[in-house]
Amino acid sequence: MNGVLVVDKPSGPTSHDVVARVRRALKTRRVGHTGTLDPLATGVLPLVLGSVTRLAQFLSSDDKAYLADIRFGFSTTTYDALGSPTGGAAPDGGAFAIDGSALERELEAFRGTYLQMPPAFSAKKVAGRPAYELARAGQAPELKAVEVTVRELALVAQQGSTARLRVECSSGFYVRTLAHELGARLGCGAHLTALRRTRAGSFALADAIPLSEIEAAGVAGGDRVLAPERLLTEIPAARLTAAGSSRARHGAALGPSDWSGEEPRATGRMRLLDNEGALLGIGELRPGGLLHPVLVLV
Repeated sequence: MNGVLVVDKPSGPTSHDVVARVRRALKTRRVGHTGTLDPLATGVLPLVLGSVTRLAQFLSSDDKAYLADIRFGFSTTTYDALGSPTGGAAPDGGAFAIDGSALERELEAFRGTYLQMPPAFSAKKVAGRPAYELARAGQAPELKAVEVTVRELALVAQQGSTARLRVECSSGFYVRTLAHELGARLGCGAHLTALRRTRAGSFALADAIPLSEIEAAGVAGGDRVLAPERLLTEIPAARLTAAGSSRARHGAALGPSDWSGEEPRATGRMRLLDNEGALLGIGELRPGGLLHPVLVLV
């Protein structure tokens, strides 16, 4: 059971809860996630199983895509519907209508690459502790702004106090912060009410299986695990001979005699494939022409 299981996460459980439930359902301990989703959020949550858990470090930086529902009129402590109101144009939750044209204008400020401050209620580590632990204890975590990139930010629908946005962004981007800062720029306050991740890297909702179906299937749910070859397809591949594959499994540096296909031309990270196309691991092609395995799936 080595590969990727793409879960359609329900609202409520944390990503760690989902990992624990999949472990129980599939009766396997080696399960990990490639980047958390907030408890409120739903959608694409790729899990890595078996030896493929070692690839999680390469997957957490994948781009993401979301549909986000934002309510304007008041902000909250957590920047989403789980927090307590902190003020705005309608802090009592009363009727409020956002100007769609004004919202469209403000979206431009959040496109492109810039520094974003994570929410206080986040999993960002501060002196080894998650920021949310400090925030819940009434302390103000000392967080640092992180460079993020928003490749697409579009208004999908807007009615009354709510708007739905489509967001395509780099890893580490907080849609909750986007909602909060939009509300601040418009002077009315805002918070996230729903978030659905529609894509994580190369995995989309079409690949995802509801968590309830995985739990109902039990061990048979392992049939839905995708092959490791579905991962990291944006990284160039080096196909190896049988002898090269054996050397790679033992962590030995690889040279031209180990290729079974075209010799790699550029330096940098590469996927290592055996002669049948199965993923062996990740290597790094260094100046001088030798390909050094940096991670092997054993």
